[in-house]
Amino acid sequence: MKVKLDINPDHQETEVTISAPEMNDQIQELYRLLQNQEKIPQIEGFKDKVSYYLNLVDILFFETDSKVVMAHTTRDAYQVKYKLYELEDILGANYMRVSKSTILNLNQIYAITRSISNCQVKFQDSYKVVYVSRHYYRDLRNRLDERRKYYEK
Repeated sequence: MKVKLDINPDHQETEVTISAPEMNDQIQELYRLLQNQEKIPQIEGFKDKVSYYLNLVDILFFETDSKVVMAHTTRDAYQVKYKLYELEDILGANYMRVSKSTILNLNQIYAITRSISNCQVKFQDSYKVVYVSRHYYRDLRNRLDERRKYYEK
């Protein structure tokens, strides 16, 4: 892979172009990483009439319950002003919808337990658990396998 850097004061804004003969996992991951540079690093959450600015890396998952979207950290849950479909657009490649009501932070997964009736995701140092619907399970496994292959290189 060649990497070129062109610094020129005549450029109006920073532009990154990826040139490749075909789309592959490495190019796709690079594209995702570059896209996520524009994403917000924090999100505002509310709890007991207090605003908290939560780092996205600390959020385990987002979950909706009776039209209220909650951001769950290891110990607490905070209400956020976004709908789940809006969060899907805002959040980067490290997040994935795993059920109709849940978006999961892939970096926070500690264990997955698969049984005949369901799939359960556990987080390190937290009692919280997320259930993955059968519809999303295969996509979740594929995303986790892609990430593992990328980091094995």
